[in-house]
Amino acid sequence: MKKIHLSLMHDRQIRRYYTFLITFCLLLLITAVLFCGRLTGSAKTMLLSHDEAIASSLIEQGVPETIIAKALADIDTAHTQEGTALLWKLGIRPSLDAQFLPHLDAFQKNAWHFTFAALLPICFLLLGISLLFLNRRDRLYRQAFSIIDKYIDGDYSCHLPQTDEGTVYQLFSSVDRLATMLQAQNETEYKSKIFLRNTISDISHQLRTPLAALSMYQEIMENEPDHPAVIQKFTAKTELALKRMEQLIESMLKITRLDAGSIVFEQKICNLPELVSHAINDLTTRARGEYKEIILEGSSEETLVCDPSWTSEAIANIVKNALDHTTTNSIIRISWDSSPITSRIIISDNGDGIAPEDIHHIFKRFYRSHKSSDAPGIGLGLPLAKSIIEGQGGTISVQSTPDMGTTFTILFTP
Repeated sequence: MKKIHLSLMHDRQIRRYYTFLITFCLLLLITAVLFCGRLTGSAKTMLLSHDEAIASSLIEQGVPETIIAKALADIDTAHTQEGTALLWKLGIRPSLDAQFLPHLDAFQKNAWHFTFAALLPICFLLLGISLLFLNRRDRLYRQAFSIIDKYIDGDYSCHLPQTDEGTVYQLFSSVDRLATMLQAQNETEYKSKIFLRNTISDISHQLRTPLAALSMYQEIMENEPDHPAVIQKFTAKTELALKRMEQLIESMLKITRLDAGSIVFEQKICNLPELVSHAINDLTTRARGEYKEIILEGSSEETLVCDPSWTSEAIANIVKNALDHTTTNSIIRISWDSSPITSRIIISDNGDGIAPEDIHHIFKRFYRSHKSSDAPGIGLGLPLAKSIIEGQGGTISVQSTPDMGTTFTILFTP
């Protein structure tokens, strides 16, 4: 109860209302004191007037003043049965109506007048301030209801009042945080729908060309059944198109899962030279066949905390990109080093380089420069590598000079 009370006192409106109630109680107390003083004065006036009337009547009847003075002095103690019987005989008794006792009647009217004159304004003040407080609360609640209805309709442009402290404003703050979470969830769902739509559009667009080629190859082979050389030639083309489709679908599925956050990277301490060797294992044969050289440089004791499987794929994609854009007798150099705060992998080549107008787009999906339209690849290797590296908290950057080569730098922070 103490915590609730203190929390309520943080509310400015409630704090003001409590201040009013305390002031009202003090005013009521002062009024009661004044009322008691007024009643005491009226009672004294009534008793004095009554004693004056008795003394005057007795003097007129010739009663000595000493006897009257003694009777008035002993009036609070001299109660006898004879006196009580006499009053009853005269009709003066407790059940007698006040209107038959002039002094008491005047006292009673005076008391009622003062009571109404003092208490009615205080009651109206209490009622008025309470109605004002409740009216402000009602307006606050109606405003909150209106904004919550907007939240229900998906409109998060307004916010609940949070200009003060107190329990009701804490409640408004909690509802506002809930609305923010719902808004973020709705935006995430909307982005997911857009992402899914764009992914399906990309896949369908990229599959359209190999599917058209397969259809054409099939038609040619059906029209040339008696020419084995033609059939063999287009069978090889069909195999290449199918391999391209398989590579495209596999890469799109991987990059979609990475973007959707459905892949959990398993962080392990890996030997860096072994990691790089595993990444280029399948590419060394291609490099020898194309008369290119892959050189590894770095300490054999270097380690890296990462997901070995996915990181190997990222490195392999960058090396594959280098093989795609270099000529015979080119050199692809992979080096690594580390400092207390970073681990770095550098992959460089002395190939064609990247044009300045293209370097800011190479990590976009399916992006292919017009200068590399004849190079193999589907335009997903570098975006996939970027998603893998950044998904593990790393960064990847590129520097390139046309006709001199390209350098990719991968940074991991331990």
